[in-house]
Amino acid sequence: MSTATERREQLKEVFREASGCVRCPLSETRTTVVFGAGNADADLMFVGEAPGANEDRTGLPFVGQAGRLLEQLLGEIGLVREEVFIANVLKCRPPGNRDPRPSEIETCRGYLHRQLELIQPRVICTLGNFSTKLLRGDPTGISRVHGQPEVRVIGPRAVRLFPIYHPSAALYTRSMLDTLRADFARLPELLALEPPPQPAAVEPIPAVAPEPLVEEPADLLEEAAEDAARNGETEAPVASEDQLGLF
Repeated sequence: MSTATERREQLKEVFREASGCVRCPLSETRTTVVFGAGNADADLMFVGEAPGANEDRTGLPFVGQAGRLLEQLLGEIGLVREEVFIANVLKCRPPGNRDPRPSEIETCRGYLHRQLELIQPRVICTLGNFSTKLLRGDPTGISRVHGQPEVRVIGPRAVRLFPIYHPSAALYTRSMLDTLRADFARLPELLALEPPPQPAAVEPIPAVAPEPLVEEPADLLEEAAEDAARNGETEAPVASEDQLGLF
């Protein structure tokens, strides 16, 4: 088993590989790769959908209003951003913030799987409707599954998956902020649990979730808010290897 130091060095290698990735057409339209940022030994990992416009410029995830709310909610449960790891399903911004395409997800998923393998989080929070459907391998919307932890096999690891609303949705709706805060309040008890066993017999979930069924109003509101926030993030310094967290 690799040591923490060895895993950090391997994560740096994955970062360098991703930074020069040209495996899909998004490499032709991006400004920079948004690999992720945070603690390389984090017990808690957040996974969103894809970078927004300003994330594409800065190279860092969640740098605007949604990121500040995320930091506030972490503070309310005694954590800071530097203690967790934040990433997205896609490492490059889709033009116009359109939904990721199946081919892009398939091409990019190896980076997320390597992050999971090397960081070894106890809990993964999917942020919002899209990443929840994708990582659960199920079309059920976020309004039905938020706040319900479950064990899933993603790539090489079994993880405790905890779907929550995207923070951007709570920027516009007070009731959703209350719901998000209540879901966050459950995180300490989930982090205190032993990591799930790694059963070799369990098959990984599909890389691409089935097409969504009928959306609920809360899901549609959440998606619209997420799109708006991704288009309106504020600027932050461009990422470098040293800025990616506690490697």
